[in-house]
Amino acid sequence: MITTTTPKSAAFVESVLRLQPQLAVFDCDGTLWSGDAGEGFFDWELKRGVLSDDIERWARARYADYKAGKVSEDDMCGEMVTIHSGLAESDLQRAAQQFFDQNFVSRIFPEMRELVRRLQDSDCDVWAVSSTNEWVIRAAMKHFGIDERKILAAAVKIEDGRITDQLMRVPSGAGKPQAIRDVIKKDPDAAFGNSRWDADMLAIARHGFAVNPNPDLETMAQARGWTIYRPQ
Repeated sequence: MITTTTPKSAAFVESVLRLQPQLAVFDCDGTLWSGDAGEGFFDWELKRGVLSDDIERWARARYADYKAGKVSEDDMCGEMVTIHSGLAESDLQRAAQQFFDQNFVSRIFPEMRELVRRLQDSDCDVWAVSSTNEWVIRAAMKHFGIDERKILAAAVKIEDGRITDQLMRVPSGAGKPQAIRDVIKKDPDAAFGNSRWDADMLAIARHGFAVNPNPDLETMAQARGWTIYRPQ
């Protein structure tokens, strides 16, 4: 059994449970664990030759442009998925599981995993909403007990087991509430995020939680009265 480790973390979990949410949505990178698994996987797979040399060169240059502010967040998140076009999805899913298990399991915030478990035990409908590719998020959610049918992540169409370049969704910024309303078809009772790309999702929830927030989201949370929590 996973338990919280400090009075502060236990109090946070209990404060959420007292709200009795029926639908809770969680951002992933920086919210459920420290660091960015999407960015980490991108670098990991390029170093291991998962993609062709031509795609690797293009992707590294494109990412440098993104970091320089020349490529939008939505475009970069989408391209981190579409660069896999032509690969067998089963192979990429295995690679994503290996990556997450080796590099990110130890970064999971124990109280956030405990919170997810306790919410599920109380019959709350729990979803993961992320702009990271769905293969990494599927791998991660095995450690949270969240079914892959309750994942809204950056995704493309799959044909005959092969990844295509046809984007289905990129849940980032305004794309998060859009994905929630398109698929779940109701606004959440509780939403949890760590960056400004989660602000639109927190805004549609009855209760917003800025977890481990970046400075920009912390400023918004203070202005809007969202709960701020920093994992131990």
